[in-house]
Amino acid sequence: MAQSPSICPALLYEDASAAIEQLTKAFGFARHAVYEDKGGRVVHAELTFGNGMVMLGSKGTGGEYDKLMADAGPMGVFVHVDDVDAHHARAVEQGAEIVMAPRDQDYGSRDYMARDVEGNLWSFGTYEPAAEAAET
Repeated sequence: MAQSPSICPALLYEDASAAIEQLTKAFGFARHAVYEDKGGRVVHAELTFGNGMVMLGSKGTGGEYDKLMADAGPMGVFVHVDDVDAHHARAVEQGAEIVMAPRDQDYGSRDYMARDVEGNLWSFGTYEPAAEAAET
């Protein structure tokens, strides 16, 4: 990864190891770093996809982020992919829960959506947000 991303979604899981397995096998993420405690529980992990990154860890570590996220709901994350249908096929092959099959959107993107092992919503599509946002 040439340049670190400016924004990294961060998620907590009951079973972060299972989440890492699904995100890498079904959705094509790559392990960048995985740190475990002495008991083998994932304390912090970084997974990359293209020039983006998601950080994740295990619930119940007692850390500040863990405490603040205790009552939070599932998170949604969008990931740009070039070939939605091939990406979708991989996710289906790995048993991912698909909640919206690939479809063409009015705004020009082709997307599909899936839930991960703990209910977080992942959208994969061809939409590419512009690097420069319009001033409001």
